[in-house]
Amino acid sequence: MRAAFIGAAALSFTLISGVASARDIPSYGFTMGDVVNWLQAEGYKAQITTDSDGKQHVSSASNGVTFGVYMFDCKGDKCGSIQFAAGFATHGKFDTSRMNEWNRDNRWARGYYDSVNDPWVEYDVDLTPGGTYELLDDEFATWRSTLARFVTHYGL
Repeated sequence: MRAAFIGAAALSFTLISGVASARDIPSYGFTMGDVVNWLQAEGYKAQITTDSDGKQHVSSASNGVTFGVYMFDCKGDKCGSIQFAAGFATHGKFDTSRMNEWNRDNRWARGYYDSVNDPWVEYDVDLTPGGTYELLDDEFATWRSTLARFVTHYGL
């Protein structure tokens, strides 16, 4: 009986210490600088860039494919959610009839085409309340695999 109690206590301690080791995302979410620091810590290049309309986002890449990280649900420069997005210049040659197929078969990301029939894929991530870096890393892995499938699916 004592051995069973010691085993249960050891298991409880392991579970509790596993939860305690999670790194919380700040309660306010992230700034663009936080996104840059997180991506660079993961081994990715990341920099803040300015779009032609004057809005800023974080630019990065995975497997040679450039993507942006856009900030949402912001209070000042602190944002509660982010969106990974990648667009591909096909010069109007994208077969738009296949996008519904993508959206039907892929749960986590959505695809669409823009006003000149260039394809885009996006993936949203809530950072607050209660997000952790471990969950964000998992979401980022899903984004990277989704982006790779999108590129392969459409031959981009």
